[in-house]
Formats: sequence, C-alpha cells, structure tokens
Amino acid sequence: MPATSSSSTVPPLPRAEVVDVGGVPVATYVLEPRGGAHRGDVVLCHGTPWSSQVWSRAAHELSREHRVLLWDMPGYGRSRVAPDVALDLRSQSQRLGALLEHWGASERHVVAHDVGGAVALGAHLLDGVDLGALFLWDAVVLDPWGSAFFRLVAEHEQVFAVLPAALHAALVREYVSGAAAGALHAAWLEALVEPWLGEPAQAAFYRQVAQLAAADTGQLVAGLGEVRCPVRIGWGAEDPWLPAEQAHRLRELLPGESPVVVVPGTGHLVPVERPGAVLEALRAWLTAPGGV
Repeated sequence: MPATSSSSTVPPLPRAEVVDVGGVPVATYVLEPRGGAHRGDVVLCHGTPWSSQVWSRAAHELSREHRVLLWDMPGYGRSRVAPDVALDLRSQSQRLGALLEHWGASERHVVAHDVGGAVALGAHLLDGVDLGALFLWDAVVLDPWGSAFFRLVAEHEQVFAVLPAALHAALVREYVSGAAAGALHAAWLEALVEPWLGEPAQAAFYRQVAQLAAADTGQLVAGLGEVRCPVRIGWGAEDPWLPAEQAHRLRELLPGESPVVVVPGTGHLVPVERPGAVLEALRAWLTAPGGV
C-alpha cells in the first residue's frame, strides 16, 4: 500500500457563482476552454462528505476542450444553507435537474461520484431528465451502503453536533482518511476536511449524514433497467466503503453493455488518489461514439 496516494497539489476552482434553485443558494463553477469554443459539456457531481474540490484536477484538464460544470450540493462545500433545508438524495436530484436547465447544458455528459451517482440517477429516472451519457464512480446505489457511523449519527445527530471542536475535527479527519486505500497527502486531507470545521459547519456535517438514507436508493435500483443513456462505471479496487464487486453487480442491472473500469491500488476517492487514471478513463469515454 503506498504511503501517499494523492498528489500534493490541490488545484483551486474558479470563483463560485451562486445560483438560486427553488429558494436554495447553490455554489456553481464553470470552466471553459480559452476562446469559448468547446466539444460539449461535462457535468461533475460530488458525493459525501466532499464537495466539487474532489473533481478540481479533472475539471481543469477537461476544460481544455469542454465546458465543465460543477456544483456544491446544498449543505456541502461553499453551498451553506439554513438548518431547515432538505439535504436528502431526492431533493438534491431535483436541484441537479434545475441546474442543468439553468446551464443550458448540451449533450449532458454527467460524471458522478459516491452519492452523486444516486443524485444523477434520481434526476434521470425519477424526474425524467435526459442525459447524454453517465459515468458513475464508486457510486452509492446498491445495498449495502451507509456505515455503522451513519446509523449512529442518524440516531444521535444532536449529540455529535455539540462535540468539542477538537474532537469533531479529529473524527472528520479520521473519517475522510478512511476513504482512501493509502494515506492522502496532507494538503488534500486538509482541503477535504476544512469545510466541515467550525460553526455552523460542524452541525452541518452531521445533519447531511443524518439525512442520507439507504431507503432513498431502493426506487433507483428497481428502475435501473429503465436507464435511457449509455453508462460507464469506475471503481477503486480497494474501496473500503463500497466493495468493487458492486461495480459488476451494477453493470448487470443496467441495460446494454456498461463497461467497468477498476483502478488498482485505490480506495473510494479515486479522483483524488489516482487523478491520472480517472482522466484517462474520462477522455476515452468522451471520445467514444455515443459515450459508450
């Protein structure tokens, strides 16, 4: 196992544009090739407990030829929201659909990681949002997902929300570190942990965990045979949160042929752990006819 599995460089995202989606502020980011001409849109969706930052390396590289669109789901990253804003998967799916309309996204090549996969599938299957193609990375769709930690937080959210700040910071660092197959570089670890430190970020961290429920993906699993766009699947071979065999189970439930890319020596955070491998897979996908 490598001592360090991620690059030491955390590429910055551009200044966020806040978009109002149904009265909820959403931080969005747009990267475009110089000159403006591009070869279609790529939409990057993050999972939990991350933000668009996990896709920053891919976003910069892909923006040489594509318009790249990112968003911090409400409750994550720079999309700070009031405590009464719903953070469940269904609500986030509806927001993704609204953002695609706002952006006027063409072709809609969507790349989704972790619960971002469930969010993208929810927009497509439950809200009828058309996608040109979908690339799922270590996607939260199939059971089992949601650790014992998730269940504990769901039962005691208010207790966790008032933990001493130092204890909370240590817990979040340990949780984020545990997603990777090897040690994350210190710069990346801090970049992923920082949005959850201090108030009201601490309470927001446990709130988003408590509102994620495995029951929300059941309807998606039942509808996987109705997916109307080409799908590819990427996974970390040593994902400690979602075993790689889920990638093959997912392929069996989708219509047609859904190629699977398994990246050796990586865990759940493949876009951070092995950005070069992810970029290679994404470029092959984007240049394939029909995104197949």
